[in-house]
Amino acid sequence: MGPFEFIIALVAMVLGSITVWVGMLSKNRQDDSIRPKGKYEVGELAAIAESLQERVYVLESILDVEVPDWREHNMTGDHKESAYKSENHK
Repeated sequence: MGPFEFIIALVAMVLGSITVWVGMLSKNRQDDSIRPKGKYEVGELAAIAESLQERVYVLESILDVEVPDWREHNMTGDHKESAYKSENHK
């Protein structure tokens, strides 16, 4: 095998390895992305809902400090119950 054939074989092996490596990385990224509709399990949905509820509590507490009367100006109907729950959550 001459030096030219050796270089071609080496380049082919390196490019093949890089192709496999990139393919594996892209597959891992797809697994971490948001799943299509209806593909979540109940436990995952409950964890997401709890996390979002905590964020709402934090945002409401920030608004309570910055704009104390924001609830009276923005809450009507069913939303008042949510505000009551967040006040008792503290």
